[in-house]
Amino acid sequence: MNWLEHILGNNWTVTPAGGSTGEAYYAQTEGKRLFLKRNSSPFLAVLSAEGIVPKLVWTKRLENGDVITAQDWLEGRELQPEEMNHPRVAALLSKIHHSTELLDMLMRLGKHPLTPDEVLKDLKENQKVLSQLDPSIEIQKAMEFLEERVDQVHHHVHVVCHCDTNHNNWLLSDNNQLYLIDWDNAMVADPALDLGMLLYSYIPEVRWDEWLKEYGIEPDQHLYKRMIWYAVSQALAFIQWHQMRGEYDEASIRLDKLKRMMIKQNIMD
Repeated sequence: MNWLEHILGNNWTVTPAGGSTGEAYYAQTEGKRLFLKRNSSPFLAVLSAEGIVPKLVWTKRLENGDVITAQDWLEGRELQPEEMNHPRVAALLSKIHHSTELLDMLMRLGKHPLTPDEVLKDLKENQKVLSQLDPSIEIQKAMEFLEERVDQVHHHVHVVCHCDTNHNNWLLSDNNQLYLIDWDNAMVADPALDLGMLLYSYIPEVRWDEWLKEYGIEPDQHLYKRMIWYAVSQALAFIQWHQMRGEYDEASIRLDKLKRMMIKQNIMD
């Protein structure tokens, strides 16, 4: 972490912040606390300006071209699974999905709208890489389901999607401000990609219509078709990601979630 000492000086205490990339750190000194990250996307500045992530304090470029960002390190906690039912979650996700500023920035960064065909193609290619593993019946059935439905889930509206709306990415600060953090995997895609994962993971089905109205739309059958398709595809993508990293216990947990979702939706028949 020599680069951190070079930027901050030696009177700061720096500790790793965890995360999948291993490039995030907490830094503190007398009266000051920061969250630092190496090579965050320029997208972070727009997210900060929109109040979606904690405030961006500064950005610095190192001699090797790496970019370091510093954000306010806020006291707070991640949401509990049952709190995903709160109208504020629906309102913040709606704000993100309807932001033309976020969409313009991601498009300028070279992101093109993700189509269901591309999602399926990536899943198939990853499964070939994982061919040494014996795929479970759930994975086989899930892939068949996605292939059979791929032509039915195209949608002409594309928005900025977070792509991992897990409850531990929602931060409630001690001053009662809600944020959605960890934007490394953001894409331009069908809003059903975010909605499917969130609703199938956290919201009782009897409350879906009400939750979606709080989000700002009147649901229809085509939306529900797209939501289950993306929920299954994301579940598969996370299983593959953990398998490729050798994290088989985590992959097994994700597989159990996929199995429960597929049984509930009669996909295992």
